[in-house]
Amino acid sequence: MSQTPPPPATCTGHVLARGRTLFAGRRLRIALALLAVALIMLVLLWDWNWFKRPIERVVEARTGRSFVIGGDLDVDLGRVTTVRADTLRFGNADWADAPVMAAADRVELQVEVWPLLLRRQVRLPEIRLTRPVLLLETGPAGSPGNWALDLGDGDGAPARIRRLWVDDGRLRFLDTPGDTLIDIHVASREPRDADAAPPVAVEGGGRWAGNRFTVQGTAESPLALQDTDKPYRLDLRAGAGTTRAHVRGTLVAPLQLRDFDLQFALSGRNLDDLYPLLGVAMPDTPPYALDGRLTRDGRTWRYDDFTGTVGQSDLAGSAAFTVGGARPRLEATLTSKRLDFDDLAGFIGGTPDADGDALDPELVARERALAAKGRRIPDTPYELDKLRSMDADVRLRAQRINAPGLPIDDMDAHLLLDDGVLRLAPLDFGVAGGRIRSTVHMDARDRTIRTRLQASVRQLDLGGLFPDSTLAGQAVGKIGGEFTLAGSGNSVAAMLGSADGDLAIGMGAGRISNLLVELAGLDIYEALKYLIGRDQQIPVRCAFADFGVEEGRMTARALAFDTTDTIIVGEGTIDLGEEQFDLLLRPRPKDRSILALRTPLTISGSFASPSVRPDMARLGLRGAIAIALGSITPPAALLATLELGGGEDSGCGGRYAK
Repeated sequence: MSQTPPPPATCTGHVLARGRTLFAGRRLRIALALLAVALIMLVLLWDWNWFKRPIERVVEARTGRSFVIGGDLDVDLGRVTTVRADTLRFGNADWADAPVMAAADRVELQVEVWPLLLRRQVRLPEIRLTRPVLLLETGPAGSPGNWALDLGDGDGAPARIRRLWVDDGRLRFLDTPGDTLIDIHVASREPRDADAAPPVAVEGGGRWAGNRFTVQGTAESPLALQDTDKPYRLDLRAGAGTTRAHVRGTLVAPLQLRDFDLQFALSGRNLDDLYPLLGVAMPDTPPYALDGRLTRDGRTWRYDDFTGTVGQSDLAGSAAFTVGGARPRLEATLTSKRLDFDDLAGFIGGTPDADGDALDPELVARERALAAKGRRIPDTPYELDKLRSMDADVRLRAQRINAPGLPIDDMDAHLLLDDGVLRLAPLDFGVAGGRIRSTVHMDARDRTIRTRLQASVRQLDLGGLFPDSTLAGQAVGKIGGEFTLAGSGNSVAAMLGSADGDLAIGMGAGRISNLLVELAGLDIYEALKYLIGRDQQIPVRCAFADFGVEEGRMTARALAFDTTDTIIVGEGTIDLGEEQFDLLLRPRPKDRSILALRTPLTISGSFASPSVRPDMARLGLRGAIAIALGSITPPAALLATLELGGGEDSGCGGRYAK
C-alpha cells in the first residue's frame, strides 16, 4: 500500500515560515549594518563642542553668572578621563565694573570615572590652569564680595582635588573704599615630594590703603586652602616705601583670617609710616627693625615676644591691636635695657638722632628749619586726627638711658589714650640718683590741645647733675622741687609759650667746691689761690629758685645760693615762648679779698646760644650792687622738699656783715 502525500496546505505553511525567518534575519543584518555605519559615522563626525552650550547653561543656572567656553571642548575617555576646555570666561557680579571675574586660556582636568558612576564621588587627580586670571572685589556697602555665590544646597560631597598646577596665573584683589589694589602673579613650582601638591611662587604688588607696595615669596598650593583645619604655610616678603615686612609660618583658614601663627619681621625708616598702612598711630622715630610672633584671636591681632632696635635703643615686649570697636585699641608692654635718649625726641615733635642711619628726609628738613629759626623747643604740631584715631594703653620701662651730658638713669612711662585724651601717668625719670616724677594730661578733643604738667623732684644729688670730671661733680647735696604748668597749643613750643603755673626747686645743706664759688663771684685772688693750691669744699646753707609762670614767661620770685663763703641772689625772667634768658645774678663774698670784683653776672641770649658774662657796666659799683640782703628765706612751697643733709642747719636767713 503506497504512502499518502501531505496535504498541499501544510507544505505551503512550511515554505512561508522559512521565508519569514530568512526575511527577519536579513532585516537584523541590515539593522546591525546600519547601526555599525551609524557608529562609525558618529565616531568620525563626533564633536565634543556639541556639549559646550548645555554646560554653559548649567553653570549659568547654578551661579547666576555668565559662563562662556570660547574655544574647543575635548574629552579623552578612559578610566581616568581628561577634559580640556579653551578660552573660558566667568562673569562678574552685576554691580562690578569689570565684566569678567575669572578667565583662563585653558583648563585641563582629570576625572576618575568609576567613583563618579558608582558612588557619585568627584575625584580629580589633577587640574592644570594655563594663564588663569582671577579678580576678587569687595562689594558696595552692605554687599558681599564678588566671590559670594549662591550655589543652592548642592548634592553630594565636594570635589576632591589631588594636584593643582598653575601656569602663569594672575590674582587681583580690589577694595575701592579702602583704596587697595593687590595684583600678583602666581606660578606653580615642582614640589620636593612627587606626590605633594605643587607650591606656588608669588610676585607682584599694587596699592595698600593708598600706598604702593611690592610682595614676593612662596606659599603652599592653593589646594591646601580647602582644609580649614590644616595649617597653610607661606614665606612672603613685602615692602611699602621704606617699610619692609617678612612673614613666614602657618595660617589656619586664611580666607577667613581665623587663626595665625606667623613669625613677623618688620623694619623701616620711621614707625610713623605704619599709620597709613595699618592704622597704628606712632611717633616719629629713627630707623627700626623688629621681629616677633604674629597671631590673631578674634578681632585682636597680637605681636608677642618681639625684639629689635629703634635707632640706637634696644626694644622688646608684646603688643595687641584690637579692631571692630568705636576706635582701634593698642595695648603694649615694652622694655629697653639701654635706651638712647635722643630716640625719644619724636614724642615731643623733635627729630631723633639716627647716629649715621638714614633718617626720614622729612624729619631732617624739620630739624634744619628749626635750627634756622635759632630755636630749640620743637614747634611741629601734633596731628589731631592721629590722637583721635585710636585708643592706647602702653607701658615703657627703660632700665638704663644713654644721654651724654645729661644725668638721666632710667625711665618708667605709662601712656593712656582714650577718645583724644592722652595721659602720661606716670612719666618718671631716674636723675642723678634721685627721681623726677610727673604726670602729663593732654586733651585733644578740641581744635587746640590743652595740656597740664605736674612734676615733683626728689633726692637729686647735686654732684650727680654734673660730669665727674668737673669740679661741680664733687659737690654734695640733695635737690627737690615742684613744677605745675598748664598751657594750650598743638605743639610743645606753643604749649610752653602759653603756659601758666609755678616752678620751684631747692636744696638744703650740702657742700660745694670753693673754687666754683670764688669764680662765680669773680674773686680773682681767691680763685688763683685755689687753682695753684688744693681746692677745698665749703658748706652750702641752702639754694632755691622760685618762678611764677604767666603766658610762657617765667619770673623769678626768689633765687638764691647761700654758702658760708658767698651768697648769690638773682632776679629776672626766662621767656619760654621766645626762648630767651634775662637773668641777673649778684654774688656777694662774705670774706674780704683785695681782688674781688663783686660784679653781677648776666645770663642772656637764646636757649640755642646762651651768654654768661659779667655786667661790666656795673663794675666798681660794688657798694650800690651789693645791697643789704636782709633775710633770705626759701619759699614755703620748698620747705617740705629741702634735704637737710645729716642734721645740719639748712635755714637761710639773718643778716651778715659786709
